[in-house]
Amino acid sequence: MELEVTFFTWFMAVLPILALILLMIKFQWGATEAAPVALIITLITGMTVYKGDLYLIAGEAAKGVWTAIPILLIIWTAILLYQVGDQAKAFQVIKNGMSKLLPNELLLVLAMGWIFESFLQGITGFGVPVAVGAPLLMGIGVRPMYAVIIPLLGQAWGNTFGTLGAAWDALASTAGLSVGTPDYYLAALWAAAILLVWDLFTGLIICWFYGKGEAIRKGLPAVLIMTIIQGGGELVLSQVNTTLSNFIPAVISLVVLLLLGRMKMYREEWSIKDSSIMIRGEEGAAEEDYPRDMTLVQAFVPYFLLSVLTIIVLTVKPITNFLGQFTIGFSFPETSTAYGIVNEASTNYSPFAPFTHASMFLLIAAVIGLIYYKSHGWIPQGGTKTAFAKSIQMTMPSGMAVVGLVIMSKIMGGTGQTVVMAQGIAAVLGNKYLILAPFIGLLGTFMTGSNLSSNILFGDFQASTAQLLGVNAPPILGAQTAGGAIGAAVSPSKIILGTTTAGILGKEGEVLKTMLLLTMPAAIAIGLVLFGILVIA
Repeated sequence: MELEVTFFTWFMAVLPILALILLMIKFQWGATEAAPVALIITLITGMTVYKGDLYLIAGEAAKGVWTAIPILLIIWTAILLYQVGDQAKAFQVIKNGMSKLLPNELLLVLAMGWIFESFLQGITGFGVPVAVGAPLLMGIGVRPMYAVIIPLLGQAWGNTFGTLGAAWDALASTAGLSVGTPDYYLAALWAAAILLVWDLFTGLIICWFYGKGEAIRKGLPAVLIMTIIQGGGELVLSQVNTTLSNFIPAVISLVVLLLLGRMKMYREEWSIKDSSIMIRGEEGAAEEDYPRDMTLVQAFVPYFLLSVLTIIVLTVKPITNFLGQFTIGFSFPETSTAYGIVNEASTNYSPFAPFTHASMFLLIAAVIGLIYYKSHGWIPQGGTKTAFAKSIQMTMPSGMAVVGLVIMSKIMGGTGQTVVMAQGIAAVLGNKYLILAPFIGLLGTFMTGSNLSSNILFGDFQASTAQLLGVNAPPILGAQTAGGAIGAAVSPSKIILGTTTAGILGKEGEVLKTMLLLTMPAAIAIGLVLFGILVIA
């Protein structure tokens, strides 16, 4: 018995995602409330329409729990890092120090919400830029909602070649792109070219948020310079070394940003007093007391540690190989639906390498930062216990939502619902499917929370569809992973990371609504360009 792609089976596959979006945006439910409903719908459709038995459902749910654990560890350790800084009043020091270093407030927002996130995405990824960036932006006076929205945008352009090219490597492996071949570099070129435009858009939209046309005029030179370094650098290096094509430009952009702050145009104090994203005057309440003997460098100690640890562990191959050999994984048997959708057996499913995982770097940075702050007397009595207690307390509700979302994505994949969604679109549209090719990548990241997972999920499908349509695969594969990168800005699990560390858990629907208005048109625009070049031209 074979699974037919009909409107009914397609609609049933789309239903959980439609319910999730509707509940979060229309009814303003938080992800903690919406995720269980979407999961229940997935369970029902998976068992009734897609004929997955309890054995398969239980297996995919177990895979979901296991896959969610590394994400939960990132949430907890990122919140712990935030709590450590909060206990030491380091964020007030960062706000004062960075304001002096970058007196132009717009440049300061771009620095803390775009450039620093790009750097973190280059070395860590997995939502760390959002979890860390939100409290840092709040520290310089950005409203909590925008403190989540801005880093979601800021990290997205680096989501394909960031994390030392992890998502790109997954696409190449899944789609059969051999390293060094013309198709390999052509697909990388397409992805990097699309992300160059998205990087420019990111800088401009952050300026627009800050102060609309006036801020765009003021920030345009800086945005153009940063885009040339980041997006342009990635474009060039994608043809040389995909592993470092994001990391190197991200590091250079940090240095250049500080030099920009010395330019005549940006070295004077400047701000838009009625900026809608900033907390001003009485609304911001009285300035907190903070340790007057703490310098800006000392306030940033945990973040310096985070950066140095990550760079050493992930770029020095002998260290990477040694620490990476310690992995934890579980075996899962083969399962299949009554329609013949097979999930292959695995002896070491999704192995977790704790010593090279982002959560380990966050934990070490938080603990050493705590010790450092405490040795200088900046942690109050009972502050250590408070930091750990609050981090656990803040992790629990968001953790439940993440687990539900990941289980949902695993069951959808294991029962065939995910592939049916994509196949249904391709079957109806024919070569017009190219318009939605980037959207498929976006959808994959929305569902799984990871561009890497999106590429694994849809990479081979996109390559096969290109062959059926008689068009070159590299542009479609480039659009797939670029769409997946943009999709990192609308991933519910990443949004939860931000709302949790920003202290606005439950506002995920508001954030998602804003992000969809930005990302969906971008994905469709990319698809239209792709269609025009490959079909019309």
